[in-house]
Amino acid sequence: MNEIDSKSLPENAYQPLKPGERYLPIVPAESTEAELTLRSVFWGIVFCIVFSVASAYSALKVGQGMEAAIPISILAIGLARVYRRRTSLLENVIITGIGAASGSVVAGAVFTIPALYILHLDPHPVQTIFICLAGGCLGVLFLIPLRRYFVREMHGQLPFPEATAITEVLVTGEQGGSQAKLLLQATAIAGIYDFIVTTFHAWKEYLDFQFVPVIRMLADKGRMVFSFDAIGFILGLGYVMGLRSALVFCAGSILTSFVLVPMIWFIGSHTDIALYPAMMPISKMTAVEIYRNYVRFIGVGAIATAGIIGILKSLRVVAGSFGIALHAFRHGEAPHTERTDRDIPVVSLLLGVVIGAICVAIFFGRLQVSWTVLALGLVLTLLFSFFFTSVAANAIATTANNPASGMTMLTIIISAVVLLSFGLSGDTGMFFVMAIAGMVCTALCVSGQFITDLKAGYWLGSTPAAQEKVKFVGVIAAAVTAGLTIILLAHVYQFGEAAPGDTRQILAAPQASIMKALVVGFMNNQPVAYILFGIGAMVTIVVEMLGKSSMVFALGIYLPLGLTSPVLAGGLMSHLINKRSDKTGGEQGGKIRERGVIIASGLMAGGALGGVLGASLRLFPWYREDLIQTPFYLNNPVSQSVSILLFAGLCFYVWFYAVKKDKV
Repeated sequence: MNEIDSKSLPENAYQPLKPGERYLPIVPAESTEAELTLRSVFWGIVFCIVFSVASAYSALKVGQGMEAAIPISILAIGLARVYRRRTSLLENVIITGIGAASGSVVAGAVFTIPALYILHLDPHPVQTIFICLAGGCLGVLFLIPLRRYFVREMHGQLPFPEATAITEVLVTGEQGGSQAKLLLQATAIAGIYDFIVTTFHAWKEYLDFQFVPVIRMLADKGRMVFSFDAIGFILGLGYVMGLRSALVFCAGSILTSFVLVPMIWFIGSHTDIALYPAMMPISKMTAVEIYRNYVRFIGVGAIATAGIIGILKSLRVVAGSFGIALHAFRHGEAPHTERTDRDIPVVSLLLGVVIGAICVAIFFGRLQVSWTVLALGLVLTLLFSFFFTSVAANAIATTANNPASGMTMLTIIISAVVLLSFGLSGDTGMFFVMAIAGMVCTALCVSGQFITDLKAGYWLGSTPAAQEKVKFVGVIAAAVTAGLTIILLAHVYQFGEAAPGDTRQILAAPQASIMKALVVGFMNNQPVAYILFGIGAMVTIVVEMLGKSSMVFALGIYLPLGLTSPVLAGGLMSHLINKRSDKTGGEQGGKIRERGVIIASGLMAGGALGGVLGASLRLFPWYREDLIQTPFYLNNPVSQSVSILLFAGLCFYVWFYAVKKDKV
């Protein structure tokens, strides 16, 4: 019993600390529990390689990668029981951290590198791997100084949805008993539910309610479209975020769907002239096309500005972190740096950045460009990588959504405009810009995922320095594996669209196709929609002036309402269950709150597993979405009504098992 009690998160794990209060993790700072071992590193690398191959193929084929962290944490728990000496909690953190690098490196790679093949620039295998490797390492290096701010200083103020799910999975796996059964039950329910709805034609996943005449009329005449992605993963995500963050998150999408898109439609619906940056008249656009051609750039400007503000807010803590490190460099042991707050030495950090910069400069120099262009490319790469590291960390910490596509687009646009002014164009210019974008995109994807590792480690009592060291191992394994996988697939398949006379099968590579079109357009001297970026920046400034979280709101502008509306449903469930917990009070009230988080974590874990399995099936030639199709699937009123009832059933399940009284 004592062992189980010792493996429970403290009561203040998810709450802001009172003045003078400290957070004490499950594994105390003075503990010598096994952590960085051969076993943990070996299995982390194995999982990293496997998930890198699967995720790269899946993302190129269907545009859907595999989020690896939660599935790997579950695998780590199962693996723990295979050995005579059971794998420790901190070893499981190391396994998860190394393995999870797969999803983040692949996410950065598939946005940009396949575009080089679509453009017939055919990068050398060493170049392909280097772009992944350099970006991943820069993402890790630039995040380390920000760790104390996001992980310690903002304790209880940022929800960290994915880190919460991973932590609850690892802790509950250690506990066993009724809590583990509840986690497994929620995981199984969400896994089956999300797998069926996202993989086959059983019932509608996306709801638009346009079978209702009034809603249909608003969509047709005003381009006011409501949408709702009814899956368990997002319900759990919203629960962990909480009602306040979910409201701000959804508010951004409401501004997009019911203000910005209809306003642009109203202004442009009477003309048949295409207005830049769109290539078709607004009068012929759907709501989705208006968003993609105009509003998306407003979202990018809003996120970028929120990132700048986030960096300014974190400067004090970052400076303090470097102050501690410099004190250690000058006087030996740093003051008050206990094991759970110890980063890799500042000298190693700075040396890593210098070596990385030199390697990137050599890479650019091999492209036979001028010294001026080389210097500009290096500055842009380092500047964007550092800047977007903060953006990604903030975004993941608040909503578990990394705005990789928007930030990569911004990198391509600014880099192309700057480098064009110095005479760089043509094939060399496109390769140069896409290489910058590839490194930056990989850096921000890796840093966003790494902040999740560090927060989970903080809750559990890991050594940050150990997590930081092995993250480089994961990045190397993922970069080599993902790079080789993309190279292999490029020889077997065509990326994007079919080329004349090429009979190979096609892998859609949708993200890279968008980036390819963008770089071609800007390297051909097309104008930049500065006004749209500026509008987004002003929206963020207004939100900050109102004292609200601008990053959460900006992400809501960028992401579709279909994603943020179910997050709001999860936030509402969290609010209702926490109110019941407060009303019940005492030990029973605390158990209600704890069970709610465990169930939500199970929904996220199960949804991730269901998504991975569904993505895996899409890799087989025999797979079709209509392999399983219900008779009512194509009947929108019935199919969407069934989806509403099933999603409501998920909500009832969360409520019932969270407030359920323990058996005496």
